[in-house]
Amino acid sequence: MAASAGPEIERLISLLAKLPGLGPRSARRAALTLLKKREQLLNPLAVAIAEARDRVRTCSVCGSLDTSDPCAICSDNTRDQSLICVVEEVGSIWAMERASAFRGRYHVLGGLLSALDGIGPERLRVEDLLRRAGNGEVREVILALPATVDGQTTAHYLAERLGPSGVSVTMLARGVPVGGDLDWLDDGTIAQALRARRPA
Repeated sequence: MAASAGPEIERLISLLAKLPGLGPRSARRAALTLLKKREQLLNPLAVAIAEARDRVRTCSVCGSLDTSDPCAICSDNTRDQSLICVVEEVGSIWAMERASAFRGRYHVLGGLLSALDGIGPERLRVEDLLRRAGNGEVREVILALPATVDGQTTAHYLAERLGPSGVSVTMLARGVPVGGDLDWLDDGTIAQALRARRPA
């Protein structure tokens, strides 16, 4: 950072650089844009951040973020209460909702099992999921976890733990994406697509 920048600007850049996808250079550009466009960007952003800090809370049912508890999805009586889609983080709910293909409920684990990072089941919302799945209303739990080693480890662990509840446990299909070209796919995706093939 140039010596001519004051500590307030340096602090703004430092905080912006902690956001995913923003390194020091991008953070400097973002800070400069915000400061140059105070009325259009900086002031509304400051208000939005303060409102989010004061009003957004974690849903006590599913673990999502909303201004109400239970959240809008858990409070929606038109959604199928017998389906629970398990995701790693709240961002996955937003992705699923963008697709408008799922009309059940969600459950945010809050991470994945990782021996390397010392994250065991007690650090995740596993017991809450088991309680929800065992309430007699749930017939299927869909594991929508990343296709990574930690994601697969977590999925297998959850499938074992959910077994005694009698609910059906399924996973999202993986393979060739819509519009995907085989030349651009990695070996693991192609292998998974072959294993998950279905009749034409």
